[in-house]
Amino acid sequence: MMYIVYLSLGTNLGSKADNLYNAIHFVEKRIGEVVSQSAFYETKPWGFDSENSFLNAAVQVKTRLTPTEVLDATQQIECEMGRMHKTRDGAYCDRIIDIDLLLYEDWIVHSRQLVIPHPLMHVRDFVLEPLAEIAPSLYHPLLGKSVSHLRDGYK
Repeated sequence: MMYIVYLSLGTNLGSKADNLYNAIHFVEKRIGEVVSQSAFYETKPWGFDSENSFLNAAVQVKTRLTPTEVLDATQQIECEMGRMHKTRDGAYCDRIIDIDLLLYEDWIVHSRQLVIPHPLMHVRDFVLEPLAEIAPSLYHPLLGKSVSHLRDGYK
């Protein structure tokens, strides 16, 4: 069985465009076929101060993996690309790559290690803007609103 998953990617260290291209390549190798990819969006850091702007993107992926397997694969990709910490002392920090699992079909998952839909996606313009480019009519299964509606409400 094939499932559709949406991922958000971000980077604010090193060669940012290369980081995103490399992450997308790894997603294709480890998770599944990248069906759609947004443009790259330059954004300000969210939740912490940094001199380094971010480059963000969203991808739609067709996969056979379960949600937990997708999470494991994204964390492995982050680690292999050089990401050491999700946070430092509980605070966000600069990162070479960040891959968030936003949506997995219309599933709602709430476990110790994984929450789907991503609990902060609807308040992050750097997530909603690229996601609205590739899936504007996609509905958030808990909020019952389209991605484009969520994005427009954020502005």
